[in-house]
Amino acid sequence: MNIKLRNVLQILAVGGMLFAGSAAAQNATSTSGAGPGVADPGHPRVNQVNRRETRQQQRIANGVKNGSLSPRETANLERREASVENREKRDMAAHNGHLTKKEQAGINRQQNRISRSIARDKHN
Repeated sequence: MNIKLRNVLQILAVGGMLFAGSAAAQNATSTSGAGPGVADPGHPRVNQVNRRETRQQQRIANGVKNGSLSPRETANLERREASVENREKRDMAAHNGHLTKKEQAGINRQQNRISRSIARDKHN
């Protein structure tokens, strides 16, 4: 049990560093100040994507906390979340800090798949 807890904590630490690193990199390159994890009232599509990412991160953290997600499941979900954040960063860089409706729809599809995986993994 002690080893499992240590593994989960290590995975969360790595995931947190990835999340913080991607947000810091986005802020350094963004022209509008908006980016993954940054609220900007002028960019409702960006804000919607960021709110959803935050809620899904909370769902993953709750699964780790209550033991319903294994370290392997957590690592997989965190890797997929990082992929979505990287996609958002690339899309925003291509459009001066904005997301097009098509880009938002693609990100939402990815998030839908991750959301189903979170639910499935937590209930196994």
